[in-house]
Amino acid sequence: MKGLFDDFLGAAQTSGCADLERCDALLHEAADQQRSMVRDLLGAGILDETVFLQALAERLGLPWIPDADVVATSHLQEEFPARFALQHHLLPHALADDELVLLTYDPLDFVAVQMLRASLPRRFRFAMSTRRAILTALRTTYGIGAETFEALIAGRDGAEALSDHGEEINVLDEEDSEASVMKFVNQILREAIRERATDIHIEPLGSDLRIRYRVDGVLLETPVPAKIKLLQASVISRVKIMANLDIAERRVPQDGRINLELAGQAIDVRVATIPSVNGESVSLRLLGQELFTFERLGLDGESEKKLRALLAMPNGIVLVTGPTGCGKSTSLYTFLSSLNTKERRIITIEEPVEHRLDGVIQIAVKPEINLTFANALRSVLRGDPNVVMVGEMRDFETAEIAIRAALTGHLVFSTLHTNDAVGGISRLLDMGIEPFLVGSAVRAFLAQRLVRRLCPVCRVPASLEPAYLAQIGFPDAGDAVIFKPGGCEACRQTGYQGRMAIFEIVLVTPRMQELVHRRSSPAVLRALAMEEGMTPLRQHGWSKVLAGLTSIEEVLRVTVADVDVQDE
Repeated sequence: MKGLFDDFLGAAQTSGCADLERCDALLHEAADQQRSMVRDLLGAGILDETVFLQALAERLGLPWIPDADVVATSHLQEEFPARFALQHHLLPHALADDELVLLTYDPLDFVAVQMLRASLPRRFRFAMSTRRAILTALRTTYGIGAETFEALIAGRDGAEALSDHGEEINVLDEEDSEASVMKFVNQILREAIRERATDIHIEPLGSDLRIRYRVDGVLLETPVPAKIKLLQASVISRVKIMANLDIAERRVPQDGRINLELAGQAIDVRVATIPSVNGESVSLRLLGQELFTFERLGLDGESEKKLRALLAMPNGIVLVTGPTGCGKSTSLYTFLSSLNTKERRIITIEEPVEHRLDGVIQIAVKPEINLTFANALRSVLRGDPNVVMVGEMRDFETAEIAIRAALTGHLVFSTLHTNDAVGGISRLLDMGIEPFLVGSAVRAFLAQRLVRRLCPVCRVPASLEPAYLAQIGFPDAGDAVIFKPGGCEACRQTGYQGRMAIFEIVLVTPRMQELVHRRSSPAVLRALAMEEGMTPLRQHGWSKVLAGLTSIEEVLRVTVADVDVQDE
């Protein structure tokens, strides 16, 4: 054992570890408690993983495989069961001289060696690579929940997968030692939450079952076991059971909710099923407990000053505009959170209630019992509110009641589906609202989009031609460095991690009111807004690029040039 300790400490010293005494203590503690010495050292974060493992491989006389050569080896799946691969982090890499070459970062996992010798029909030998490369390749090769899937297909649980329809507590971090469809679905949910996904889509195809996560607004396909189509009906039925939906009804869409808990965190899941020719498609929207603060919105100083002034007003309407998925609800919840004090009575009307705010009375619209936005709003106004939030202004009736509420002393927030802030004025007029009511009741229109944040770990400087920057209207960058996405394990090779909002704010000033009363065109309204200090969406996006927070491609993806808007 002393020689083994010397190998570890020598490799740690080679990797630049400055605290060899702590390394020695960790090694002895792991040995005494029969834990993996390699995993304990890597988990401590006190040495360079690549250099340490490469030095250890050299000392142990094992071949070293660089990260770039660690690729998914799907054709070797049959040679090596998923339960071994995923439990012990062993990746089948190649067949050489009738021996199976297994990649590992922990060649001293003696339990794994004993199990392999007892059950693997082929001879094997180890080679080493980094932990991050092996785990990434394992995920790509076997797919999510592969070990559970493998046991199900083998018949350990398939017959009983859907037999228990009793009441269940959906605690995702409660590991089940037995393979089941329940465990397989829980693994899908846990993986999505770890990946920071906002949506999960389970989509039946002709000969496959595709699972995709929406991360930072972009859909990413998730590797799944090769024969997952065999469990399509069971997986979809399990999700429907969790959402209290009718598993026998497959012909019409259904909506439901699931309450989850992961590591003590409550997560609300909205479930929607859609019948298709290949079977039911299921979409899950993950809604966690979030902090709604102005810092999260990413406003610049001038924009935040304007918004705080609007929130300080005793009455009027503030409308947030933009397409589906642009963060309108997050902005509205942020406004309500900043106003949520003991002195104010706040009531919301939503479809559905996405996040629950303590101290706020929240009403869920139910059209099936005629509890519509308009009918709920009439009742709310009799309930003595100071602040009212209407999830969306969809029709003339709702908009008219909201406007009259603002004119009678209430502060009202709502949303509209328009392309820009000025478009909100045209939308209200198209609904049939009189121009004098729009000009008198509405205080501001706030348009927004979401752009992905560059991963701070792997972003790299971009080299761009001045002619291209001039063509897209990018301002003079001076000495500022423009970054572009790279790709690393921290961001799942996308180059982005998280999202932030970009805004444009149009204040309904006396001059703007006059143009609204005259039913001026959107181009004229926008020209005045620019004259009065509005920063267009794209220009606000450029400021985020100059700050190194996002990329030019992201801003171009979600915005249009200001000249194009005016020409419309």
